[in-house]
Amino acid sequence: MADAAVIFDVDGVLLELTRPEEDAFFVPFERRYGLKGLSRDWNSYAIRNDENIIAEILARHGLPEHEHAGVVTDYLEVLRQQLADGTIQSVVIQGALELLQNLRGSVRIGIATANLLGAAELRLKHAGLWDHIAALAHGADGGGHKREILARAISSTGLPRDRIVYIGDNLNDVEAGLSNDVHFIGFSTDPGRLTELKRAGASHISNNHLDSFSLIGHLLPR
Repeated sequence: MADAAVIFDVDGVLLELTRPEEDAFFVPFERRYGLKGLSRDWNSYAIRNDENIIAEILARHGLPEHEHAGVVTDYLEVLRQQLADGTIQSVVIQGALELLQNLRGSVRIGIATANLLGAAELRLKHAGLWDHIAALAHGADGGGHKREILARAISSTGLPRDRIVYIGDNLNDVEAGLSNDVHFIGFSTDPGRLTELKRAGASHISNNHLDSFSLIGHLLPR
């Protein structure tokens, strides 16, 4: 399988997204502009991508576009500090580390996440996962829907699409996998979420990473 790649979403697949991590994203808006009560429902934003969400919040509140870079810098610093002092703990999905270890050396491993890549790096390093996926890491930087982030990751591999597996846990992940014509595995430990993913078109689903590993072997035969 050396001529193949497995690309992961981060939240819900490799890491749990905790409430303190969500809160950290909004700290710069309160500190800089006094904005409170901003929506934590990521689906309430036009494009579910950290870069686009920052731009949308600034635009909604009549704040200049050039403030974007400062918000990003402040957010990454807040995240760095809170990971260091223990306010935030990156929680690894059960079996994720073992899955990455089992895949390493046999396929290329990467991520396609709607998180800013700098934030994903901080969180994944804290969890001990970054080194496994760093060579093929793509994030929100550059903007766009998940399908566009995944497309950038796919393009960087230079591999045929039938030699790539994408694993995600959201409906936009299903759409990203299908629209990019790669193998898709819908992952969740929530039975209800798995049903939603299957209804949205996920032909392959998994509720644990032992099954994920088995499915990857089936989809990417040697």
